[in-house]
Amino acid sequence: MTLKEMVAHYNKMTAADGYIVGFTFKHLLYYVSIDGHLPEEILKFDRASSKRGGTAKVRVRVPAGFRKLMVETGKAIMLGAESLLQTEDRYNKGERFERIITERLTGETWVKDSIPFTDAGDIELDGRQIQIKLTDAELTNEKTLERILAAA
Repeated sequence: MTLKEMVAHYNKMTAADGYIVGFTFKHLLYYVSIDGHLPEEILKFDRASSKRGGTAKVRVRVPAGFRKLMVETGKAIMLGAESLLQTEDRYNKGERFERIITERLTGETWVKDSIPFTDAGDIELDGRQIQIKLTDAELTNEKTLERILAAA
């Protein structure tokens, strides 16, 4: 599948109404809220290593120019130093970012889950399902999309 095909399938299947996308800029951690689908300029086609099967995947990768624009126009909200993502626990940076957003925006304690993107977002805000992604996170991959399409 091409990037456009993968994104189109993902957008048809996702339960998300919007996204919170995190990134660092000048050693500070920021996020932007995005209504609807993610813009193509922050989606990148990638492949897993051959040791991992070489599967095609779509990543959220926020380019430097987009980061700068979001910060300079005030659309990005600063959370603090990028060191917030570097705590000593068993979670990766994406999970830490999801915890920070969940706890700050909802006031609820974050609990790691494995709910599929087709069923719900990561959090619910104002009755809307929101997916939380840190830059370089995998949005979806070809195997997942093919499995869901085959089951439909």
